[in-house]
Amino acid sequence: MGERWLRELAPGADGWLGGTYGFTDDDQFLAIVRFESQEAAAANAARPEQGAWWSEMERLFDGPVEFHDCADVTLLMDGGSDDAGFVQVIRGKVDDVDTLKAMMTDTEQLHEMRPEILGGTLAIEADGSFIETVSFSDEESARRGEQVAMPEEVRRAMETAMHDVRYLDLHQPWFASR
Repeated sequence: MGERWLRELAPGADGWLGGTYGFTDDDQFLAIVRFESQEAAAANAARPEQGAWWSEMERLFDGPVEFHDCADVTLLMDGGSDDAGFVQVIRGKVDDVDTLKAMMTDTEQLHEMRPEILGGTLAIEADGSFIETVSFSDEESARRGEQVAMPEEVRRAMETAMHDVRYLDLHQPWFASR
């Protein structure tokens, strides 16, 4: 169904930029789809052919599907990377949006601390929930980077800015881009 969407519907999906896809260890399917604007995403969702495709796709899932439409999106470095060998999806709640965004967009400090990070996205919903994708060159490098202690002020700022954090690993991600 994904290949069919790319072949048949993507050409008419104005504003579609791409997507990051994969399965977690517990067989959750994640699709983080990027549009140039919330309006472009809504226009795509309203297309009759999109609705027909989704009615077929939805039957392939074992349970209900969640959608998170986020107008507040920040790119980390150059955003995601179709060259990533491993993607971590981080979900949680943010209390201090400005601090979290400042930390994620301080690319010099981020790249110095974690050179294996290729980029990512930070999407924040109106209720303070967030979904962050972080693209890594490979999982082994990501795991090594996790072992390096972050500076105390960065750790404190992160703990203050966000909570209820869950990590979802895409060991074999795939990508589609316009």
